[in-house]
Amino acid sequence: MAGSAAPAPGALLCALLWAAAAAAGGGPGGSPAPAAFGRVYRGAVNISAERVYAFAYRSEPGQVDAVRVYVNSSSENLRYPVLFVVRQQKGVLSWQVPLIFRGLYQRTYNYQEVSRTLCPSEPTPETRPSDQIIFVDVASMAPFNIAYELLVTRLENFQLETNKAFNFTASPSQPQYFLYKFPQDVDSVIINVVSDAAYPCSVVSVQDIVCPVYDLDHNVEFNGVYQSMTKQAAITVQRKDFPGEQFFVVFVIKPEDYACGGSVPSSIHGNANRTWNLQRTKNLQVTIVPSIKKSVYVQAMFFSFLSFLSFYLGSLVVAFVHYIRVQRKASAGRLSPEHGSGIITSSHPISASTPEGSSYGAIDESSSSGGCQMSSPERRPPAGSDTDSSVEEESDFDTMPEIESDKNIIRTKVFLYLSDLSRKDRRIVSKKYKIYFWNIITIAVFYALPVIQLVITYQTVVNVTGNQDICYYNFLCAHPLGVLSAFNNILSNVGHMMLGFLFLLIVLRRDILHRRAMEMKDIYTLDYGIPKHFGLFYAMGIALMMEGVLSACYHVCPNYSNFQFDTSFMYMIAGLCMLKLYQTRHPDINASAYSAYASFAVVICLAVLGVVFGKNDMWFWVVFSIIHVLASLALSTQIYYMGRFKMDGPDSDLGIFRRAVMVLYTDFIQQCSRPMYMDRMVLLIVGNLVNWSFAIFGLVYRPRDFASYILGIFICNLLLYLAFYIIMKLRSSEKLLPIPMFCIVSTAVVWAAALYFFFQNLSSWEETPAESREKNRPCILLGFFDDHDVWHFLSAAALFFSFLVLLTLDDDLDTVRRDKIPVF
Repeated sequence: MAGSAAPAPGALLCALLWAAAAAAGGGPGGSPAPAAFGRVYRGAVNISAERVYAFAYRSEPGQVDAVRVYVNSSSENLRYPVLFVVRQQKGVLSWQVPLIFRGLYQRTYNYQEVSRTLCPSEPTPETRPSDQIIFVDVASMAPFNIAYELLVTRLENFQLETNKAFNFTASPSQPQYFLYKFPQDVDSVIINVVSDAAYPCSVVSVQDIVCPVYDLDHNVEFNGVYQSMTKQAAITVQRKDFPGEQFFVVFVIKPEDYACGGSVPSSIHGNANRTWNLQRTKNLQVTIVPSIKKSVYVQAMFFSFLSFLSFYLGSLVVAFVHYIRVQRKASAGRLSPEHGSGIITSSHPISASTPEGSSYGAIDESSSSGGCQMSSPERRPPAGSDTDSSVEEESDFDTMPEIESDKNIIRTKVFLYLSDLSRKDRRIVSKKYKIYFWNIITIAVFYALPVIQLVITYQTVVNVTGNQDICYYNFLCAHPLGVLSAFNNILSNVGHMMLGFLFLLIVLRRDILHRRAMEMKDIYTLDYGIPKHFGLFYAMGIALMMEGVLSACYHVCPNYSNFQFDTSFMYMIAGLCMLKLYQTRHPDINASAYSAYASFAVVICLAVLGVVFGKNDMWFWVVFSIIHVLASLALSTQIYYMGRFKMDGPDSDLGIFRRAVMVLYTDFIQQCSRPMYMDRMVLLIVGNLVNWSFAIFGLVYRPRDFASYILGIFICNLLLYLAFYIIMKLRSSEKLLPIPMFCIVSTAVVWAAALYFFFQNLSSWEETPAESREKNRPCILLGFFDDHDVWHFLSAAALFFSFLVLLTLDDDLDTVRRDKIPVF
């Protein structure tokens, strides 16, 4: 007929095939039988009879067609399974019925119903429709007939749409996968999958458009990105990772639930070689939503840096106001030795301030703190001079036996004043505390470098293998950048580093002002106020910065094995704060840097052992609780006797037991109505009760998060000591100036807000990755940061204010003589 188009070669081939199949009678003996989509075919096969079905369909231009094959066999004979082979234009897919899955301990599970989606044909650039042919071969090596059913259908909803939920059902033998194409204006999407039931355990995988598609339990991990799932899963996918701008979303149901935290069914315990036809279906809903745009990344970074730069601006304002006030007081002739104001008095510390009968032995004025504290200005070296001589590394008092006896007399007085415990040469003590600063820098470098290397390896493994069960992110708010999977969790730690550096600048300014004041009025600076030793403050600033670095490292790939990276410097921060608070009124008897860091090393070692053995081993908790209680008692004894309770010297061996009995008799029996050091006794009793309560709690409940358990012990002891210090300060009629009062209020408010977000658990490495994802929640700040990121922001500010409290708490004493400042 004139004007009619010639038939396509594919159409001619299809027509010839159908004609040949019809002429041969169709089906048995290996010849293909024409078959129709949507029709159920029933038959039987054996070793001498197999069936071949041919399905032909027409594919429209630019369209992706997917075909699903459903087969069923009532036979449970594993020796003679029914074999199904599907041949397509570019691939072959085969399986057997019963389909066998293997679980733990070689348990096997068989399924008689199997359905698989065939790898769809790729859309061709042709403008005309193309014809496709699928052959399904059914065979068996059984010497007898085995019945089967076959159903082949074309999928209508194979392609997922953006922002549109799609519901479906899957099982271990009936996996599902669907196609998604990136819209033109979308560079990144989040695949959200939810289910009402936690079990059966399932796996969500994202794979490139290649055949074959890995959609069974034993091979789903071979390709792409995947994560296990109970009730919720989320995977962020970027356009740049898929050159074809499209991908498959694969859903696989596992034959057992142990990978998701479930247990093996009780009915098959002890029956490792039996097979079970379990019905494990799961209803799922998948929704693909666009992720954030690049502009949101820029906004989040600006927000993070500008928020903490505002603290720098506030500090500059405070420093400027302080400078103006100092200049006005200087012009009025009322400037104090350093930066306060007041009239310098010269009353004697013991005769004027010490109650009658308050001292041990006959302490006259010549041996009192005021007389022994320092020599005349002419005999003292210049204030600004420092020397590296090794002779000055030890105090003059420590090298003289008679002064050792003087220590025992002074430090065991009932009423102590700061002048009694600040007798050592200032330069030597200052150098002693500077060791804290240099040691923590060394520790930080040697600790951080292996940590950084390890987390880079973790991230590389995640990116190469695609296993997203390695890291415990909040997948509903995990925004990747470059090779990092959760950049927002790393960016939110910038506050610790910026505020730690700001605190170092503030301490440096105070240090410089103090040095200038000493150069101008050496004797007054040394006689008044709390002794200014800044080494511990510098160490605290470095620790705050390192907490930000190591927290960022932990959040590169948060998991059970590297959580101690996030907590190690938290222990140091809490310990350094307690040491600084104690050093304030006990400058001569505070712990050395070496013993302090050695103690922190022991704590971190215990934390690692707790991570390894603290889950179920009762022996570990018994040993740890004994160590905890004994350490509390030993530290309490040292604090109560101001470091004069010795286990060596003439009281060693059997003499130490005699002395211990005498101490118990003198302080607890002879004076049972009132301890000799009442305030210290109250603090230590409460402190020991708190620590013993922690020890009992650990023995009874054995918390899995051992690192947080130890951190809780440190924080509770720090808060207890700080509260005691402030109460005793107010009891001694000392004042709280506006700046420390503002810092105390800010600390309390910000810590309260920070802890609220901290307890919003968004993930938990104490559980399986699938169970942890049930806690995942969307972003709450700028569409970029989640609750834990807000915790990072607020905790950095709270730690900064806490440090300022310790730095400014005793500014009111700058004009008070040390022989008037009580020790508690």
